[in-house]
Amino acid sequence: MLLDRGEVQVLADADQIARVAADEFVRHALEVVQSKGFFTVALSGGSTPKKLYSLLASEAGSFWAKVPWDKIHFFWGDERHVSPDHSDSNYRMVYEAMLSKVPVPLENIHRIKAENPDAPGAAEDYEQMLREFFRLEPGQLPHFDLVLLGMGPDGHLASLFPETEALFEDKRLVTAPWVEKFNSYRITLTTPVLNNAAFIIFLVTGEEKAGTLRAVLQGDYRPEHFPVQLIHPTNGRLLWLVDQAAARML
Repeated sequence: MLLDRGEVQVLADADQIARVAADEFVRHALEVVQSKGFFTVALSGGSTPKKLYSLLASEAGSFWAKVPWDKIHFFWGDERHVSPDHSDSNYRMVYEAMLSKVPVPLENIHRIKAENPDAPGAAEDYEQMLREFFRLEPGQLPHFDLVLLGMGPDGHLASLFPETEALFEDKRLVTAPWVEKFNSYRITLTTPVLNNAAFIIFLVTGEEKAGTLRAVLQGDYRPEHFPVQLIHPTNGRLLWLVDQAAARML
């Protein structure tokens, strides 16, 4: 079905979501590499994206050989304020599930250096790296070819949580909000950066998200309460891949 808040595909389960996402990833990467020579993607943490990464990296599957690994630049949409070897690290998850198993040049891996004890400083460093990589002039935004996102049961995305100032940050590319519920900092891309992507895919699974998903897609626009409603690409495609459990109230 096609909704005004994005295209929604309801799939059986997380495994099917991973397969459809892998198809979209490979198709889009090949198209972009053919047109401009390289492909940029901002990755998400979480169990459902992990299935996607493992599927892409499996030599026994049908995707590994199709992916132009040496032409892809990997970034992160957000990161926990931990070292890269910490069990909570989004970088570590992606590295173990995918990057350690595929022929990606080290210079194509652009992680958030969240081991910096100064979280705002880590955010500033990542923003500077983005400015340099994308060769941005003042006022310009990075243009990712693909952004992968999840949605929390509370409607948060990346590390942008309900009722927080970071939701409406429009001057910075990267910010480091303090997240009270976790008693820690997070480091995250801001919504203007996410919305400037050519293609955004949400991966959403679980019955506990059904009510939130319905409110987000079919309810009133309340982005301070449901931050995912802030995502509406300025000139790109928005695709929701959701399992039957999450979609049961749509």
